[in-house]
Amino acid sequence: MSTSIKKRIAKIAQKNNNSYIYGIKLETLNIIVMYRVTKLFLYIVSLTLLVSISACGGFGNDDDVVDLKQIKEIGKLRVITLFGPMSYFSYKDNDMGYEYEFASDLCKEIGVEMELIIAPDEETMVEMLVNGEGDLIAYRLPSTIEYKDKVSFTNREYITNQVIVQCKSDSMARDVLDLSGKVVHVKPNTIYADRLSDLNNEIGGGMEIVYAPDSVSTDDLIAQTAMHKIPMTIADNDIARLNKTYFGNLNYDLDVSFPQRAAWAVSKNSPELLEYINNWSKNSKKKLYFSQIYRKYFEKSKYFEAAGLTRIPGRNQISSFDDYFRKYASIPSWDWRLLAAVAYKESKFDPQIVSWAGACGLMQLMPNTAISMGMTEDDFHVPELSIKAGAKYIKQLNNMFLSVQDPAERVKFVLASYNSGPGHIFDARALAEKYGKDPNIWYENVETYIRLKSESTYYTDNICKFGYCRGNDIANYVDVVLSKYEEYKLWARP
Repeated sequence: MSTSIKKRIAKIAQKNNNSYIYGIKLETLNIIVMYRVTKLFLYIVSLTLLVSISACGGFGNDDDVVDLKQIKEIGKLRVITLFGPMSYFSYKDNDMGYEYEFASDLCKEIGVEMELIIAPDEETMVEMLVNGEGDLIAYRLPSTIEYKDKVSFTNREYITNQVIVQCKSDSMARDVLDLSGKVVHVKPNTIYADRLSDLNNEIGGGMEIVYAPDSVSTDDLIAQTAMHKIPMTIADNDIARLNKTYFGNLNYDLDVSFPQRAAWAVSKNSPELLEYINNWSKNSKKKLYFSQIYRKYFEKSKYFEAAGLTRIPGRNQISSFDDYFRKYASIPSWDWRLLAAVAYKESKFDPQIVSWAGACGLMQLMPNTAISMGMTEDDFHVPELSIKAGAKYIKQLNNMFLSVQDPAERVKFVLASYNSGPGHIFDARALAEKYGKDPNIWYENVETYIRLKSESTYYTDNICKFGYCRGNDIANYVDVVLSKYEEYKLWARP
């Protein structure tokens, strides 16, 4: 209350015996005056705020909007995605993924760094984008009506549908009516299970639907199909196409659902970024590079069949590189025949081989790993230097698992890490401990959870830091190398 108003009240009060003013008690009058003054003050503040907002062109200051201009000024594009076989995963300590590689190229084109943000699920991705916690969803986000109201979809669009995955044969199903009398395996409580149930009704019944255990992933079911352990399963066509690069005998030509559109997305407040991505995506000069990424993930074979070499009668030689294996096996304190078994599984003793992921040479080291072991690019295909670098890397991995005190057990952890990178093995150990298993024992303990890391229930667990991996491939790698080592011990001298 202002001083002048207080003086006026005091003067009136003095005339009225200090108790009442115009019949109103002094204390009550003070409250009324203070209320009206406060109300007037708030009105003036509100009016001033409205005038300021109007002068700035309405609610939402331009400084709060993050579009292409601001992204370039900051020097960083915040990319939101999920762990998964199509989007983003870690392989041999390298960041990989079809969508990840395209997002990396986009950042290079813009001239900014990429800040990768891993969300736990699709709904959270959309919330993060809407709330300004990211700039781009680099993921095959379904183009639903609900999402279209919240985000702007780019023209980096995919059309997917569900397909029957089966082995090539003269008797394979070619029409949905052929599925009557067939046995189809599927994960329960999934969109695939729902579709099979509806399809069975549509064709008049006759299809036998077998529900797999919760611990079995879609990748597992596809692998079991390829190995003739089950007759067929169901998956999205892009997942089936990716798995075909691991199993060349698969067929996924039978569509069993309507097409579903999916695309990358940006905030509705980022029209410049939307336009830039749309132009970048259809840039004819980039088509060759884009097709190279496509071939890497969807065409290059990722399955290496180690069928075994024919032993030369009367000789104890494993390969023409045995002297190098003997020389450098001392670095990790391994039996040289075990080091040779790793090389055989990795390259079949072909020093010139390059994998789909870019691993090079006899020991199939990724370029950044090879360089960290002292190699140069000119050394990648030199057998002796590749074996030496591989041995050094194995020693480094061994030192990461010294908490596994049994040396025989530790070898299995090292082999698994050599195949996938140690991060996934750390995750599997954490999962094993969480579910009451021994994190220092491989078989039926950590091995169980490395296999489960291809299932989203497990690789999205908060204790997992390295996300999705093809866990069966890792576990099978350990089995194959140890089996090959046992074979070599039968006829190759120590």
